[in-house]
Amino acid sequence: MKDMQCELISWSEVQRLCLQLAKQIKSSGFIPELVVAIGRGGYVPARLVCDYLDIMALTSIKIELYTSGSTKMEKAVIKYPLCNDIRDQRVLIVDDVNDSGDTLELAQAHLQTFQPRETKIAVIHNKISSHIPVDYYARKVIKWRWLIYPWAIHEDISGFLKDMPSSIKSIEKAQQYLIDKFNFRISKKQLRNIIGMENTWEP
Repeated sequence: MKDMQCELISWSEVQRLCLQLAKQIKSSGFIPELVVAIGRGGYVPARLVCDYLDIMALTSIKIELYTSGSTKMEKAVIKYPLCNDIRDQRVLIVDDVNDSGDTLELAQAHLQTFQPRETKIAVIHNKISSHIPVDYYARKVIKWRWLIYPWAIHEDISGFLKDMPSSIKSIEKAQQYLIDKFNFRISKKQLRNIIGMENTWEP
């Protein structure tokens, strides 16, 4: 796998940014009647935004674009479509990140077939490299990097480690591999939980 920049997002950062996002939505005057999370990355942000805005109506769709370790599929695919009637409703679409824009573009097109009154998009992180604009975002990402969210840390790092040289047999060396190749540090405790501490590894 080609070297790339990564950033590890903490749970506290997610909560802070989701609260910021909710305040932005509220101050805009837009009152969603339904929130649609884009699975899987949008599940947690959507639930937090609903909590902060006191919205009970939450549902989801699942769109696949990436596999583990940031491997991108040829195109975004709707795995589980919308199963709710949203005709004439004000709908807020929530995802974790606006990366390429492919996922959000497909989500928007899919929901429009159900004839909502209005749809708006909210994300935690908005990368300027995306070809799709969003209505709300908590943080702008100017220099592209892969964002590792706390709900995907095991999946992402396991994917990164698949290409790790077989000669690496210790937590410390695996930790250094991630620093050298992906420019981020993960604690030994977290890494140990992900790798599973094989018996053949050094303590």
